Amino acid sequence: MASVFVLPFVLGAFIARALRLEDLSTRISVVLFSIFASLAPFIFVMSQGHSWKSAIPLGIDLAGGTNLVYAIDSLAAEQQQKKEPGQSIPVAVIDKMVAAIAKRINPSGAEEVTVRRVGNDRIEIIIPGADPDLVEQKKRLITKLGSLEFGIVANDKDHQSTIEKAMRLSPTVNELRSGDRVIASWRDNAKDSVDQSDRQAVRQVQRTDPVTGETVDVYQYLIIHNLPEYTVTGKYLTHAAPGTDQSGGPAVNFRFNARGAALFGTLTQNNLPDTTEQFHRHLAILLDGKVYSAPRINSRISDSGTIEGNFKMEEVEELVGVLNAGALEVPLKQTPISEFTISPLLGVDVQEKGIVAILASSIIVFAFVIIYYRTAGVIAALSLVLNLLLVVGAMAFISATFTLPGLAGLVLTIGMAVDSNVLVYERMREEFARGASFRMAIQNGFDKALAAIVDSNVTSLIIAVILYLIGTDLIRGFAVSLFIGLSMSLFSVLYFGHLAFDILERKRWVKKLTMMQFIGETKIDFLKSQGWAFALSGAVILAGFAALFARGAGNMDIDMSGGTMATLEFVNKQTIDDIRSRLEQAFPNGVSIERLTVGGEDQKAGTRYRIRTSEIDRQKVIAAINTAFADSEHAVVRVGIDDIAMSQLGELKDDSARFSGGSEAKVKLNGGISAETFLAYVSDSLENNPTSSTKYSSGSSLLQVKGVTEVPKASDAPVDPKIRIPTKYSELIVQATPEVTSQDLESSLKLVQERLSTEPLLDEVNSFDTSVANETKWSAFYAVVASLIMIIVYMWFRFEKVYYGIAAVSALAHDVLVTLGAIALGAYLSKTPIGPLLMLEDFKINMNQIACLLTIVGYSLNDTIVIFDRIREIKGKNPNITYNMINLAVNQTLSRTLLTAFTTFLVVVVLYIAGGEGIHGFAFSMLIGVITGCYSTVYIANPVLLWLVNREAAAKSVPQRAGVKLGKTGVA
Repeated sequence: MASVFVLPFVLGAFIARALRLEDLSTRISVVLFSIFASLAPFIFVMSQGHSWKSAIPLGIDLAGGTNLVYAIDSLAAEQQQKKEPGQSIPVAVIDKMVAAIAKRINPSGAEEVTVRRVGNDRIEIIIPGADPDLVEQKKRLITKLGSLEFGIVANDKDHQSTIEKAMRLSPTVNELRSGDRVIASWRDNAKDSVDQSDRQAVRQVQRTDPVTGETVDVYQYLIIHNLPEYTVTGKYLTHAAPGTDQSGGPAVNFRFNARGAALFGTLTQNNLPDTTEQFHRHLAILLDGKVYSAPRINSRISDSGTIEGNFKMEEVEELVGVLNAGALEVPLKQTPISEFTISPLLGVDVQEKGIVAILASSIIVFAFVIIYYRTAGVIAALSLVLNLLLVVGAMAFISATFTLPGLAGLVLTIGMAVDSNVLVYERMREEFARGASFRMAIQNGFDKALAAIVDSNVTSLIIAVILYLIGTDLIRGFAVSLFIGLSMSLFSVLYFGHLAFDILERKRWVKKLTMMQFIGETKIDFLKSQGWAFALSGAVILAGFAALFARGAGNMDIDMSGGTMATLEFVNKQTIDDIRSRLEQAFPNGVSIERLTVGGEDQKAGTRYRIRTSEIDRQKVIAAINTAFADSEHAVVRVGIDDIAMSQLGELKDDSARFSGGSEAKVKLNGGISAETFLAYVSDSLENNPTSSTKYSSGSSLLQVKGVTEVPKASDAPVDPKIRIPTKYSELIVQATPEVTSQDLESSLKLVQERLSTEPLLDEVNSFDTSVANETKWSAFYAVVASLIMIIVYMWFRFEKVYYGIAAVSALAHDVLVTLGAIALGAYLSKTPIGPLLMLEDFKINMNQIACLLTIVGYSLNDTIVIFDRIREIKGKNPNITYNMINLAVNQTLSRTLLTAFTTFLVVVVLYIAGGEGIHGFAFSMLIGVITGCYSTVYIANPVLLWLVNREAAAKSVPQRAGVKLGKTGVA
């Protein structure tokens, strides 16, 4: 802490004294403090033994993982009287569901899993780093009831003979049977100690800790089992909540449905206290086979009741969490209305391409500004380095998630930050041309550029805020990086840059600034060309609209129209034309496809392809894929079962003791799958096996899966220790308790084998329900409209005339329309020979493109504000704006306009070429936006401004001058 808050100021004072510039001590210290504060998060994680990269939280699109959104069943909520007809589900109900789901999918609390409420009837679950196959297991846990069970703890008053038999069992044998039925079983206690009052049957066994290898003591309760049809399980529970007992102490209130009430009433009625002996029987509450609580039964409990036990409040909250882990307040719809899944391998590939794009664009920009501006360029490069450090440090400090669009925002920050430096340096050039001294040129350069820099950055910040308010998680990552980047660029340019120039000048290290100048003084009549400019823009916009209209619904990506996106991997390399023709036959409603390159693969043919279709049902998508690629030449990568070898288990020890006498299967696969996922597959098959001799209600508690042969992890796996990448195995052992017959286990494994043979491995899945897509579409529309309105309001405030805002928005609307048309035209050209040459794809309009459009709006607005600011300066106190004033302002700022466009264009070209498939469409739109933004600033905004000025003047004139036409002299 001292190194961050004290050392920079001590070091700053020392440097200032060494330079004999004591009056600059505070300014130097502030810069050093910003550097130290930015480095602090990275130094901290490194001191904990982790890589510096782990200080940067990565979004699921960079680290792999899943984002799921589930809708709450509103009709069921009304039937259960959890909400009033026509009203929203109460927030308290949703919050309880959030807690229950979190308990299900993250029982230890150690995984980096986010569960949160979204809107009035949705719950979002974010699982970073999870493999797609593990996601399927999590999805089952989210919507499916847990293995919650209620039983009676054996006591020596009622179950003496049973206890005696059970005590004679070996410590490795847990079940006491009568024929084929389990009548009692030893169950592990979830806590470190047990309640041995009321003569309960308890035993202590020794186990080997799988982590430390040490021998530990484990306590077990003996649980008496009812017939399966009379067993009370979590599927009957509807609600549990903290309450109070008769003495006012903490207790647990719970409620069953009708069937559960009848069963539980019978169970508790048969185990009421013996008042003559003051003896109480105990109810065992088991989750996944372990006893979490064994409270006394005080009275008959039917549909609702209270669990008392001298609990502490923390114990009540834990017990409520356990109970609710088996039942949700209101059911969720089984299929997520939105799903975004990407494998860690693809995430790392995207991550690496983003980093390459940042490094490459940074080097290019640094080289350009240093060559063009010489000494001043070195300061600009240092400002950019400081800006990047401050952005990354600030995001790490506040734990803001880095997403792929966020990386794009970071890259764009580099290009747009150059704009502020260019504004200052071009102002300095003008001051030198007027004969100003070095010191005066520095001061005036920063002072005169200040208004334009602040105005252009504030308008972009407004857009970043709007994006954050309406965007998805990924778009918010972009908004945050853009917001922080713009804010930090003000500090790095105006504060650090000014300080660096002051030091150079006062120490006489530099006496004169030399700069290159591609464009000297110009006297071009830009307004003269307004006629053909409007005609050209009109023609381009009409062509774009024709393409948009002809393409129809194909313009929208799945997040705006509804549908499914999936990434397939083929066994052999395929050509995109062949894949497209087969998919078009399998998806008659239309499909789009793009080629993915991982690890520098050949561009002409490859194994990974991303498809998009309007079909929402995942099973139908899989069926269509199977139809399209049924032959061996086009085989899709799957994980199949090659061999199943059955055997019987003898007596086992330690943590496998409960499987003694059960059955075992050695399973060999032709690929890799995690043990957790395979357990989920087998458990699901066991519970839904139509040929089973017994109906199994909780397969996961009767099975365990162990990995034998591990599949090596990819060398480029994520390094973040908080991201859990499951280990995959090509050979597994499945063990079942004696309750599961060998025939049932084998037939269930056959079902899994059949299922895996028809399911392709999907490295990436993204699906949107139509209702979600419509909301996204309207959110995007509102974002664009809100941004344009806010820009008009801000410019009205800053320039005191509303026509400045209207003129600027006219240019921005032009840029948005041209870019939208270019997206459709680019998609058409992608299917022609010119497409591969220009790296064109079947571009679609999605939330990433909306973020891009708003970025283009901010970029184009920067150019326009700089010219309008110069018009205001030239105008001075003159109340009128003339034709010649506008032309003069454009000519004076032309060098800055073209330089900024050129540097930003360089950055975006790098992003387009090296940024990866995830932001390829974004970069394409930015390329179009940079070009059209530079054009519209000069040829659209300024003519519209003059036209509006003349209309205002004509409106104020006498009636006979109402027909004044726009001319070169303007209005005098």
